[in-house]
Amino acid sequence: MLRRIVAAIILVPLVIIIVVFAVANRQNVTISFDPFGGDTPVASLSLPLFALILGLLIVGVIIGGVASWLGQGKWRGAARRFEREMQVLRGKLSAYEGMAGNPGSAPRAGERPAPLRLRPPA
Repeated sequence: MLRRIVAAIILVPLVIIIVVFAVANRQNVTISFDPFGGDTPVASLSLPLFALILGLLIVGVIIGGVASWLGQGKWRGAARRFEREMQVLRGKLSAYEGMAGNPGSAPRAGERPAPLRLRPPA
């Protein structure tokens, strides 16, 4: 419940700011991908300024996320390696527990252990 309230407190003003920004920046801008085109570029795109800025913001977030994901690859690899080692150790532990549970080596629950028999001194 608290998480939803905090999300609403953050998201509502953010949405209002984005809407106000979009309304204030409706004029079209031309983006040219032709460095030698001059006045009539071959590869150009005309769109509202707010769409350009929001699109670049989204692309930046995606590039940052991918860079962060790639940078954390060594930690994910270490976690996978430790998980495999843990599975091996769990298997060994269950094998040791199975050896300890052999009949005659340990009493069952509720049973008294067999009396200890000592040889007389020689």
